[in-house]
Amino acid sequence: MCRNIKPLNNLAPPATSDEVADAALQYVRKIAGTRKPSQANQEAFDRAVAEITASTEKLLDTLITKAPPRDRETEAAKARARYQARMAAAS
Repeated sequence: MCRNIKPLNNLAPPATSDEVADAALQYVRKIAGTRKPSQANQEAFDRAVAEITASTEKLLDTLITKAPPRDRETEAAKARARYQARMAAAS
């Protein structure tokens, strides 16, 4: 999976529509293998992003969990720590 796509389920506060759309865009870019489609493919690209956004929002709305919501700041701190560990290992 693309590293730029973050888990969006069970967050406090919940994922926004913009976050869902950004994840869908990253997914379509990864699958298409391009950051910016040609004019001939723009419509298909945009349609795919819209469909994946809608499907993702529907999925997030229907998922059920008994776990307490994850705090965004705590998750961000964990991600920063993982990044630092990767950079230290690469040195």
